[in-house]
Amino acid sequence: MNRIRIAIIGGGISGLYAAYLLESQGIYDYVLFEARERLGGRALSVALEGTVAGLSDPSERFDLGPSWFWPDFQPQLDRLVADLGLERFVQNVQGDSVIERIAGARPIRTQGYSTSASSVRLLGGMAALVDALAANVNPEKVRIGRAVRRLHACEQHLEIESESGDGSRESWAVERILLAAPPRLLAQDIDFLPGLPPSVAQLWRSTPTWMAPHAKYLAVFDSAFWNKTGLSGQARSAVGPMVEIHDASSPGGHAALFGFIGIPAQMRNVMPQEQLQTMCRAQLVRLFGPEAGKPVAEFLKDWAQDPLTSVAQDLLDGGQHSISLEATVDSSHWAGRLIGIGSEWSPQFPGYIAGAIEAAALGVRLMLQKQS
Repeated sequence: MNRIRIAIIGGGISGLYAAYLLESQGIYDYVLFEARERLGGRALSVALEGTVAGLSDPSERFDLGPSWFWPDFQPQLDRLVADLGLERFVQNVQGDSVIERIAGARPIRTQGYSTSASSVRLLGGMAALVDALAANVNPEKVRIGRAVRRLHACEQHLEIESESGDGSRESWAVERILLAAPPRLLAQDIDFLPGLPPSVAQLWRSTPTWMAPHAKYLAVFDSAFWNKTGLSGQARSAVGPMVEIHDASSPGGHAALFGFIGIPAQMRNVMPQEQLQTMCRAQLVRLFGPEAGKPVAEFLKDWAQDPLTSVAQDLLDGGQHSISLEATVDSSHWAGRLIGIGSEWSPQFPGYIAGAIEAAALGVRLMLQKQS
């Protein structure tokens, strides 16, 4: 059995940031488990050619998960972005918006809106943040493609059993575990021995996972033709399939539009992807004109069909942000040994990228306080 001091379960933003914080304090006695074959979790960017973003041109990467944040409201995340040397730019909202209220009726053009607090995006997409954090942690500490299946609270240590895609298993003995995955997934996919307190297990299962019931469609174009007619790229629709559309262009690269699909997840499950993409293109034509029907590339990410994001209950939920959870488990077996650091554990921003940063920082601090 392998032995190490700390385990991090989940290689999304919160898990990577926890590893980054540990190493910044000279703590290398840890291991990070990620079930996917990539890091980032719900922070997913794709390159124009359709591959998961890695070393491609930063101006040609597009987000299929979270896209922006608000520096005025989320300064902790903004400081991290600056510390990592990442380039950010203001989300385009200049120009008029389009509203589609009734099927068959002509969409209405209306004055656009802006808020006092601008949202910003990262050059290279949120994958730029994933890449920067990963570049600052020891890759030998990261176990990609290994799903944690079982946690056993022994008297002297916690035993972790993980499994790879080929079915091979390995065991680790650790002192503390940082939970950097959505609570619903943890409650469903991991066998806790002894079981979690019923109240905790029920709370975790009832906590929505942000993005889990959602789907995003993204269309890439040679130019932002909508700007030429004074449109911002923003739209709202009661007709669908997309209910909310935004400009997803990056400076110096191709232009793009993305939208959140309003068709319920259970209905999307039985729809061919090609049919849904055709419907999305037709909607863009209705809203922005014939040029919108000829994207140079298009992408569709249905998070409800991602088993490492969504569980059955997510298909029934409305996708709202969760209420913050207690970071620790009060139990004679688990007390002080499990600490939740995923975004859903954030006090201020549960479900957001900023929440992942906040929860990880609070969780690492709490763990070190308990060990001091």
